[in-house]
Amino acid sequence: MNIPSTLKITGRAAVLSSLALAALGTVAAFAQEAAPAAPAPALDTGNTAWMLTSTALVLMMTVPGLALFYGGMVRKKNVLATIMQSFAITCLVTVLWFMFGYSLAFSDGGGMNAYLGGFSKFFHNGITTSSLWLPGVANIPEFVFSMFQMTFAIITPALIAGAFAERMKFSALLIFMGAWLLVVYAPIAHWVWGGGFLGTAGVLDFAGGTVVHINAGVAGLVCALVLGKREGYGTTNMAPHNLVYSVIGASLLWVGWFGFNAGSELAADGLAGAAMLNTQVAAAAAALAWMFAEWIVAKKPSVLGIISGAVAGLVAVTPASGFVNPTGAFIVGIVAGVLCYVSAVKLKHAFGYDDSLDAFGVHGIGGIIGALLTGVLADPAINSLGSGASVGKQLYGIVFTILWTAIASFVILYIVKALVGLRPSTQEEVEGLDISQHGEVVP
Repeated sequence: MNIPSTLKITGRAAVLSSLALAALGTVAAFAQEAAPAAPAPALDTGNTAWMLTSTALVLMMTVPGLALFYGGMVRKKNVLATIMQSFAITCLVTVLWFMFGYSLAFSDGGGMNAYLGGFSKFFHNGITTSSLWLPGVANIPEFVFSMFQMTFAIITPALIAGAFAERMKFSALLIFMGAWLLVVYAPIAHWVWGGGFLGTAGVLDFAGGTVVHINAGVAGLVCALVLGKREGYGTTNMAPHNLVYSVIGASLLWVGWFGFNAGSELAADGLAGAAMLNTQVAAAAAALAWMFAEWIVAKKPSVLGIISGAVAGLVAVTPASGFVNPTGAFIVGIVAGVLCYVSAVKLKHAFGYDDSLDAFGVHGIGGIIGALLTGVLADPAINSLGSGASVGKQLYGIVFTILWTAIASFVILYIVKALVGLRPSTQEEVEGLDISQHGEVVP
């Protein structure tokens, strides 16, 4: 073997290999530099269109839905005052949410983020038409997300009013509801949906079982206990003055609830479709369950009963709607229909409190039922988050919500009582809140 020739050939090969590697490296570097940057998340028009629609549907739940539902169930002398409560709360909460509520619920609270959002988005500071909520996921405008959440913030205090219908001063109502929104609703919304400690602990609440219904129901019960019973309760006929109004209101609530539950997916996709179907199934099952329970116990199926049952089903399926399959929703509806009937018709009479329009009996109890059954019936095939569901986690969320709502509502009520008083005079209440609070009557 000619050793020098071999070394010469070997050296030439090494040089050529080095040049080839260098060339490849240069090409790779050039390709890396030339590769376009990942595109910024773009607004999803389909999701945005669905969320704009859902937002309008949820607003319809309060005005005119809840206004008519509650307005038909009170006596004629209080119908205007009752409808006025829903309308005025809508206006008051809109302004407070824009100013403070959204930021407290959905901005970063820094060191306190487990319990409350921050102040950075007061008056929607820093949000523009280009700001997206969940960029890379939902890709909807943050303005639309804020508006959607505003409609939840509107209906929650409006629901409370059903517990003390026909006996709270209008001035007291405005002060109480404004304070309650900022002190109770916004923090609990943050706990569950804004990055707070309940959401991070795995508490499941797809559309508001804890945030809206348990929250409103417990606050309503505290209001009913602090204000006391209506004048003549138990001796005076307090039957609904116009159930046609209530049926129309319940129907509007039912239709609006599709925005409430399916809209909470924040996207136009299969899970939103599942939530919509679950909502329908649970509402219908609960309406029938309440109707048959009443038919067995009271011997006649009432119009008030079937619409109350439908609302109970809608309430109970709210936390579960995006986690259970339709069979699970059917079970939720049946259980809610029967137990809410017992609560609204039997429980309050047994304990003697005056929950005028069953805000606690339907929303409080229904919300608790739905939250617990979410832990039992969550189906990972519907939503992968359901794989972490448990009754223990759900109970954890329920207990903290009840404690904070009850304590804070009680304190706010007594502050309002010291400032302006809570109830009109006996004479004004007997005359009716329409004339005594608003100077108007229904002919």
